[in-house]
Amino acid sequence: MASEYRFITQETWDAIAESFDTTRQKPWNFCLDFIDSLNQKDVAADIGCGNGRHLIPLANTCSSVFGVDISMKLLRIVQKKLRNSSLKNVSLIHTDAVQLPFAKECLDVVLLIASLHNIQGKIHRITALKEIFRVLKSQGIALISVWSRWQDRYFIYFLKQFFVHTREFGDIDIYWRQHTLDIPRFYHLYSNSEFSRELQQVGFQIQQIKSIKIHSKRFPDNYFAIVRKR
Repeated sequence: MASEYRFITQETWDAIAESFDTTRQKPWNFCLDFIDSLNQKDVAADIGCGNGRHLIPLANTCSSVFGVDISMKLLRIVQKKLRNSSLKNVSLIHTDAVQLPFAKECLDVVLLIASLHNIQGKIHRITALKEIFRVLKSQGIALISVWSRWQDRYFIYFLKQFFVHTREFGDIDIYWRQHTLDIPRFYHLYSNSEFSRELQQVGFQIQQIKSIKIHSKRFPDNYFAIVRKR
């Protein structure tokens, strides 16, 4: 990933880290169900772990866990939570998903929850997926989630963008407007077919893709994929 883009991304998430943490405490049920299915001997990583809301349940299940995030401030929030827990099996790493500091085939499990869509540029998103494929062991499993393009809040925006292309179709700036902040964040929102195609492109065997309504009432706003490395 270009150093300029990485700097902008880190600056963005550092700026909203504390506000993000106060509003993102509860883990998603679909993630918890996946985590509950894992083996206690598994070595796992949560890529884009944010404030640790899924990392901590993962660490309570697996033998050894890595939390990876581009935001140093989010990692410090996680570190504070870990100090207040009894968990001793978590290592935190400050980097981005496009260049993971892991050896080939060293992980049993990877979480990539609501992070892939924040990587700007299709080539970089594909690289991130290739990195996850690289670090997973044979028959390793990953849970990957992205925001849906055709959800209630953005349906009209992308309908208009379909006819007038000013940037890559699916790209949008979504502002963080909580706690007096007004900060744009890059997103690439996915269609189901695009998500499936990119997962298969890097070699994943798709076991399940589920459309879920978390905030939307009419159209699903998230896709969750369980994939395996052949």
